[in-house]
Amino acid sequence: MAVEPVRFARASFFDTTAYLLRAFFWGGIGFLLGSGLVALAFGQSPYGDLGLTVGYLFGLVGWILGGGALEAWVKPWFGLPSDYDEGTGIARYFRFNTDHKVIGIQYLWASAFAFALAGGMAMLMRAELISPALDFFSSPQTYNSLVAVHGSLMIFAVAVVAIVGGFGNYFVPLMVGGDDMPFPYVNGLSWWFVIPGVLALALSPILGGSEAGWTGYAPLSIQGPSGGVLYFLGAYTLGISSLLTAVNVIGTVLFKRAPGLTLSRLPLFVWGMVATSFLNLLWVPVIGTAMLMGIFDRVVPTGFFRPEVGGIPLVWQDLFWLFGHPEVYIIILTAWAIWLEVLPVFGRRSLAGYGWAVGGFLGVAFLSSVVWTHHMFTTGLSDRLIPFMSTTELISIPTGFVFMVALATLWRARIRLAAPMLLVLMSMVNFLMGGTTGIFLADVPSDLMLQDTYFVVAHFHYTIIGGMVFTWLAGLYYWFPKFAGKMYDESLAKLAAWWVFIAFNLTFFPMHIAGIEGMNRRIAEYLPYLEGINTWISVWAFLLGVGFFLHLVNLVYSWIWGEKAPANPWGGKTLEWQTSSPPPHHNFEATPVVRGSFYRYGEEEA
Repeated sequence: MAVEPVRFARASFFDTTAYLLRAFFWGGIGFLLGSGLVALAFGQSPYGDLGLTVGYLFGLVGWILGGGALEAWVKPWFGLPSDYDEGTGIARYFRFNTDHKVIGIQYLWASAFAFALAGGMAMLMRAELISPALDFFSSPQTYNSLVAVHGSLMIFAVAVVAIVGGFGNYFVPLMVGGDDMPFPYVNGLSWWFVIPGVLALALSPILGGSEAGWTGYAPLSIQGPSGGVLYFLGAYTLGISSLLTAVNVIGTVLFKRAPGLTLSRLPLFVWGMVATSFLNLLWVPVIGTAMLMGIFDRVVPTGFFRPEVGGIPLVWQDLFWLFGHPEVYIIILTAWAIWLEVLPVFGRRSLAGYGWAVGGFLGVAFLSSVVWTHHMFTTGLSDRLIPFMSTTELISIPTGFVFMVALATLWRARIRLAAPMLLVLMSMVNFLMGGTTGIFLADVPSDLMLQDTYFVVAHFHYTIIGGMVFTWLAGLYYWFPKFAGKMYDESLAKLAAWWVFIAFNLTFFPMHIAGIEGMNRRIAEYLPYLEGINTWISVWAFLLGVGFFLHLVNLVYSWIWGEKAPANPWGGKTLEWQTSSPPPHHNFEATPVVRGSFYRYGEEEA
């Protein structure tokens, strides 16, 4: 029996959201208690660095317990009676839940919320940059704080939470034929770190924000207003969520596979998630350690990054980019994997080069860990320049494996240009542009000229928005019938896809030109000769925001009022399409048995 579809009128708002409202209330009480204790014990402001840190930790515990973890996990853990009900219908998504499918939807909505926040901030930034003067914000510091929050939300929340947290939680167990993840309570806990992390980052400008940007460069990040400590706390909390998800993904693949599903038959999306999860396990603790060191420098204070007491600010950059560049591939590996799931289905063409694709994933995962210093070419570390320029350019080889598999699969394919296929093709074009411009930033001579200009902004957005967000949209449409049980409006999806594609390119391609012409990033005021191109970019950025809103309208409307979806509307062969839409609680009525490849189409349609 399929899981009950979402019913929006099943209960009152307060009944449905009772645990979520309690979580916010207990979180608020916890914050006031923790910060109040600091004020009483040390005579410091409850909104200073120490008060914010202790209050945040108390509030985080209150938030998690209030959301249902107290009854669902803590009480049974200590042998206490509990009658906790994980709920039905839409109420499931507003409380602690252990069903990987519910958790996946929670991640998807959280990432959409963070994307809306970050996108709204981008609109405010572009409003400021329409004219050369500072006429929208009160000070450059306010603008820079907004830049920091926008970047932090997009990287730490949207980019990872959307595909890795959302699609990974929902579909990895289904695609390997499992009934759930091996640690369901840990999985249920992982989502409850997301919202506090997002809110900490988003609220930091209220307390003065941060001058250090989304990269948190020391010594700027360890001095200045107290909003800076929220950057460390928010990013650290989101990192915990990523680690818990990574442990469950790897455990699912190792211990939950269906009979006959050998590693050589794993769906490519699962391979992408495995590579991503290992990168998370390796490098999230590194950035987590750096975040703790930054918090200690502000709160204790220690002297890790403080030059006045012998600290080395440049160490922050090493620690940050040791994680930061693998983070780019944590984001993009899963996007590539979605490409290779969608292309055979809508091309009705067997996947070309399964082994090459897996080799590309693993090669990129390895090389992404040895390229971090190309972000530091302008710091004067001359002895590192040539080795890291070489490793950065080498990563194009396994990347090329994935691209060639995608192109070979398209060769002579019978393409159905539905919205998922259209968005994947757009993502491929965008990412190719991002990869091409990345060559100029990988080479030392050109990077010395382009560093900290809008050329870098353009390159980065072609990679993250053009590559990852377009693929996120493709995945939402591709798997929408499965997780919503409804069909989306195809015409509106295609219209919104073309709208976003055109607006995206007319927004970010001119940034390459602006960067070459001398437009620096992270500035609110610029020379008048750059006004024309900035006005053009801002207008198209506003239209890009409208395009994303069209996608949101389509998905929300279709989820509530859309036509009921069949179990397998696309004719896909991976295991998630071999069960009902939405799937039953334990995914399959009987354990599936895998007897061959998932990617044979065209010549073998059985």
